[in-house]
Amino acid sequence: MSGESVALRPVDEDDLPLLERFLTEPETTGPFQWFGYTDPRRFRQRWAENRLLGEDGGQLIVTAGGKPLGMVAWRKVVVTASSHCWNMGAQLLPEARGRGIGTQAQLQLVRYLFAHTPVMRIEADTEAENIAEQRALEKAGFTREGVVRSIVFRDGRWRDGVAYSVLRGDPLPAGR
Repeated sequence: MSGESVALRPVDEDDLPLLERFLTEPETTGPFQWFGYTDPRRFRQRWAENRLLGEDGGQLIVTAGGKPLGMVAWRKVVVTASSHCWNMGAQLLPEARGRGIGTQAQLQLVRYLFAHTPVMRIEADTEAENIAEQRALEKAGFTREGVVRSIVFRDGRWRDGVAYSVLRGDPLPAGR
């Protein structure tokens, strides 16, 4: 990483235009997250409802050097009537990619979720072709669990994904 101080913080109303860009600008979203145009009002509606922090998941802004550069998000995955885990991900602006910011943000989110919720497992997944995200997840302490065949439809075809997880008690890399 370039020595930048990466931090997570709650979404402010002023951050909503940044989040909306991920739903309306293919060039901002990047090749592995663009699934077509989506109603950008969904962020404003959820922000008005719960500031994008709820019992079933949430979103935080990723900053480096104090500048908002993207988001991390998590959602509840119900496993049985008595247990659940989190599924998490990150989305960064193009200028923030390839600098280690995503790795640090995901590691910070893992630590946050283990510190503030009783889950045993946090999952993450990405497309099989997204090698950069696979490396970032591994650097953030995730273990590759395997390939999930034809899991996501994007850009006219079905694509394979790669499943990752980290368990409470797994060793996490040093860092913030």
